[in-house]
Amino acid sequence: MMMLKEKIIHESLRLFSLKGFFSTSLLDILHAAGTSKGGFYNHFRSKQDLFYAVLTEARRIWRQKSLDGFHSTLDPLEKIKRLLVNYRDRYLKDSTNFPGGCIFITLSVELADQSPNLSKELYRGFIGLKGMIKRLLDQAIEFGSIDEKADTSSIAEIIFSGMLGASLIYGTDKSSSSLDNSINALIRYIDEL
Repeated sequence: MMMLKEKIIHESLRLFSLKGFFSTSLLDILHAAGTSKGGFYNHFRSKQDLFYAVLTEARRIWRQKSLDGFHSTLDPLEKIKRLLVNYRDRYLKDSTNFPGGCIFITLSVELADQSPNLSKELYRGFIGLKGMIKRLLDQAIEFGSIDEKADTSSIAEIIFSGMLGASLIYGTDKSSSSLDNSINALIRYIDEL
């Protein structure tokens, strides 16, 4: 059984993915978690404090789902493809934790103008993902999977942007076939490097 703090974080994660941070009221959170203001403030100083806890949990879930089996192959391109398949099948389609789709997309669109400090936290994650993809592409050159003249920065940008685009479209239309097409196109692109 979930402890109250975990339940507040989990229910807030779900609500933020559906409604965003500012559109989710404290009353929405209290109702979903089945607690009172006192129960909430026993664990969090503010809604912003809760935001950081939710972001930490969202990142943990993203890593767990997107990087599953990641180290079972040595080929860096296979790792990128594994990331894409997991991202599609295990992360984006996870309606239990993220009924509104990718929480990072939902929050980044909402927070960009309304709360630059919170938005910077999300941006750090995007930069980290793009950097990881670039490092894997650089390793793919060393591994001999792609040509040594490949522009890994540009390729990483295309893959990263494709992932975000797929997330945004899936968050809008909830079409598995559309999501599959987007991710499969990225995988074909990688296969042609």
